[in-house]
Amino acid sequence: MRMRARQQTNESGFTLIETLVALALMGLVLSALANLTAQWLPNWNRGLDRIQRSEQIGIALQRIADDLAAAQSVPVSRGDKPPLLFGGSEQSVTFVRTALGPNAGPGLDVVHLGETTDQGGLATVRSRTLFRPLPPESSVADQLHFGEPVVLLRAPYRLSFAYAGEGQTWKSSWQDPDKLPAKIRLTVSDASSGRVLTISTVTSVHVQSSAQAGDNGAAQANSQGKGQPAAGAQQTGGAGQGSSQ
Repeated sequence: MRMRARQQTNESGFTLIETLVALALMGLVLSALANLTAQWLPNWNRGLDRIQRSEQIGIALQRIADDLAAAQSVPVSRGDKPPLLFGGSEQSVTFVRTALGPNAGPGLDVVHLGETTDQGGLATVRSRTLFRPLPPESSVADQLHFGEPVVLLRAPYRLSFAYAGEGQTWKSSWQDPDKLPAKIRLTVSDASSGRVLTISTVTSVHVQSSAQAGDNGAAQANSQGKGQPAAGAQQTGGAGQGSSQ
């Protein structure tokens, strides 16, 4: 009986060697899983960050494109054949559009999109000011004082503009005083790598009428000073109001 009980005891459970071998195998498996996780998780996080950044850049570009599409053909001042209030360079653009916001009235805003430097570094910012007809022969840069800045893009991403008329020839600046560009190209590049993002886009400007001459242009400017939309604004109807910011 004692011999049979001893045999049953030896046959049940694991020996110390078997337990050590099992623990060693489990350690190898856990070590392999840890190495795989260490290699996979950073790649996953980088991919997720890229997706999130692409979505943020896409939203910013859509807002900018909607803004530019609503640009209005508004003379900068009173007088005989005043130029349009529109200035475009490779790094910035200034234009007039219908005012936006929950408390915005029927007036117009002068919007500036361009790069600036703040505490966070280089950034593409949208700022605005209320449109008022400028005195004849006055400097636009000296008369316009922008506020309410909204950051749209931050470094290392940079936004550049290009302009095209009806001929579809792209230029780095727009200097036609009597006509708005037909299309504006928005190019986003990664300054750290010099790579141009495929999310870059082209937007069409809705209003293409040139500035009115003589008294008609002065009448438009006067109506803007009283908070009434100009003839160019009336041509697009609610298109500017429908743009989301």
